[in-house]
Amino acid sequence: MKVMRKIIEIDEELCDGCGNCVLACAEGAIQIIDGKAKVVADKYCDGLGACIGDCPQDALKIIEREADDFDEEAVEAFLKQQKVQKKEAEPIACGCPSTTISTFPTVNEGSCDCANKPTIQASGGASCLGHWPVQIKLVPAGAPFLKDSNLVIAADCVPVAYPTFHADFLKGNTVMIGCPKFDNAEENVEKLSQVFKVSGIKTITAVIMEVPCCSAMPMIIKKAIEKAGVDIPYKEVMVSYRGEILS
Repeated sequence: MKVMRKIIEIDEELCDGCGNCVLACAEGAIQIIDGKAKVVADKYCDGLGACIGDCPQDALKIIEREADDFDEEAVEAFLKQQKVQKKEAEPIACGCPSTTISTFPTVNEGSCDCANKPTIQASGGASCLGHWPVQIKLVPAGAPFLKDSNLVIAADCVPVAYPTFHADFLKGNTVMIGCPKFDNAEENVEKLSQVFKVSGIKTITAVIMEVPCCSAMPMIIKKAIEKAGVDIPYKEVMVSYRGEILS
């Protein structure tokens, strides 16, 4: 039944597909489709506007128009259906090397001892990575290398832009990487919350790019911390296109 009521309107010209509004919508009414946020059905949107403040592009607003009435029972059924679909889509262990947990010794003092220095030679550098895998979706919540670690969670463009990523961020730390725009944000919240619950993470450093879509990564991490019910020291580092630390 259609009624005159308040509902969310999304300006696709302004929307950059960051996904912040998806996380903020408890009813699941908003999804990223073809790189843009869209209200998937009017009946799922309560029109209260909880998603508006999380949009870095001011692409969302509340309007009043004729729309299907908000349906709480439909929302509950829709959210249950989404959970089932996600569970069915989980990858099955198949022996792929990318899913095999590995830890290995890092380089000795000196060969990767360039942290906090302004420059590094392009050749002759050594890896500071001490474990595998690194993708958020592939790292098991109980992976042994996560236990009691200082965790760096980086947008996956950062290591390309920042020339001394290994020395400045990986040395002595564990790392998980992902794309806040193209990964499933809700799945990453769930995975990270499990990590934070079981692994005794000591500190979290989020390293993101200056682009708007990267603003979703801190939100994902903070929501995961809240969901896990833990208190972990947290900081953010923003990197420019040219590999400079902005904040």
